[in-house]
Amino acid sequence: MENSSKFDSPTNISLASSDAVLDVIEYKAISVFLVLVICGVGIVGNVMVVLVVLTTREMKTPTNCYLVSLAVADLMVLVAAGLPNISDSLAGTWIYGHAGCLGITYFQYLGINVSSCSITAFTVERYIAICHPMRAQTMCTVSRAKRIIAFVWICTAIYCMLWFFLVDINVNKSQHLECGYKVSRNLYLPIYLLDFALFFVTPLLVATMLYGLIGRILFASPIPHQANATAEPWRERSGKEKNGVDTQGSKPSSRSRTRGGLSARKQVTKMLVVVVILFALLWMPYRTLVLVNSFMDHPFLNPWFVLFCRLCVYANSAINPVVYNLMSQKFRAAFKRLCKCGGEPPPRSLYMATASYSLARDISEGWGTGRRAMKTEGHCLSELISGAWVPVSSLGGS
Repeated sequence: MENSSKFDSPTNISLASSDAVLDVIEYKAISVFLVLVICGVGIVGNVMVVLVVLTTREMKTPTNCYLVSLAVADLMVLVAAGLPNISDSLAGTWIYGHAGCLGITYFQYLGINVSSCSITAFTVERYIAICHPMRAQTMCTVSRAKRIIAFVWICTAIYCMLWFFLVDINVNKSQHLECGYKVSRNLYLPIYLLDFALFFVTPLLVATMLYGLIGRILFASPIPHQANATAEPWRERSGKEKNGVDTQGSKPSSRSRTRGGLSARKQVTKMLVVVVILFALLWMPYRTLVLVNSFMDHPFLNPWFVLFCRLCVYANSAINPVVYNLMSQKFRAAFKRLCKCGGEPPPRSLYMATASYSLARDISEGWGTGRRAMKTEGHCLSELISGAWVPVSSLGGS
């Protein structure tokens, strides 16, 4: 958050009277409780997002890679902004020293800015995947997503180094230490405007435009023509791999897969739209407050409104795992497996391979014990063994 002894520190509240002391106690109790609850839920939820994507093979998709980046950034915001806010409220003074002031401020802005960039990245990825499915086969890959994420983190980390030169330890009117501005507050206006434009306005404009195009393609027609086109190569390959099976029988299943894929893409898109909307709504109070106060000689310092703005920011970093659990069946199932401490079930192809291997072994044993009786049916047995192994190679290659 924008650390400032002149802007949003609750220790600026006057302690002159008993009423003021009561107000401070009430403020601290409420703020500490709410921040603890929100940050606790957010830290657990985002750690679970990272774990289920990293440990579950079917969850390793380009979109989920960006969601992992978003989860790590949200964790950084909660740990670097939420938890120090609790200690600052309880102690009434800054307890982390000069190095802590620099490091905590740096990681706050790094998490905030990377979360905005991650939202922009998965929005662009969804646009390419849905509106340009042929191009997405080469552009929307896990390896490419990892490279983009690394680029985003490196560039944002370099950009945020600016804050190492902008904050310092100050002494407020109550003679308490605070982590705040190093120079006059008026000199920070260009930085706040740049942050507001790059990491709030731009992601929202890009998301609004691209999700509008996605909605036109995804929801205007029941099954896009491009989706059918991308299904054809798989339909042809499956027909070639199934020896002796009528390829006409596979067409209904191909249409079912197309409809199922369309439904899944709609579900993912709706979930990501909700993430973007929550980002806009929950960041709006704080971004607006910082921007307005940057132009005012006497900034608005109501501690309860500042607390509301802070809680909105923490809630934005904590609520995304809840959205995934409510709107994504895959995330919900993965979260349940993680909570039960159960291992990931083996993939379906492994079950098929095991069953086919057992069948082939039984046939081989029968061949050894009844060789004479089965010589006359050798041709049929050869076809049976061949037929047992064809589905395994087919699944393994998919």
